[in-house]
Amino acid sequence: MSQEIAVVGSPEFTTGFRLAGVRRFENVPDGDKAAELDDAVTDVLDDEGVGIVVMHDDDLEHLSRSVRQNVETSVEPVVVTIGSGTGGGGLRDQIKRAIGIDLMEEDSE
Repeated sequence: MSQEIAVVGSPEFTTGFRLAGVRRFENVPDGDKAAELDDAVTDVLDDEGVGIVVMHDDDLEHLSRSVRQNVETSVEPVVVTIGSGTGGGGLRDQIKRAIGIDLMEEDSE
């Protein structure tokens, strides 16, 4: 079964992914994150059709402790956070943790 990418965040954050063809998304306006973000993240984590969840790294602060722990330990789907605090190394480490190999490793030849 083919799995898809899901994006969770503000409408401004999800729009670019939607334009790129991501069909599964949860829009949570900035003013509603405290009340609605936990449910939106839990919905995509529980969706067996989702293989990768993309979130803005700042949104992790809005999650309850239990949902945040689920995000940080989830292997399938893998949760990738991007944004102001995540450099290339952070994304690289997340991908390596999720699939067990370093896709960005350069050949020594």
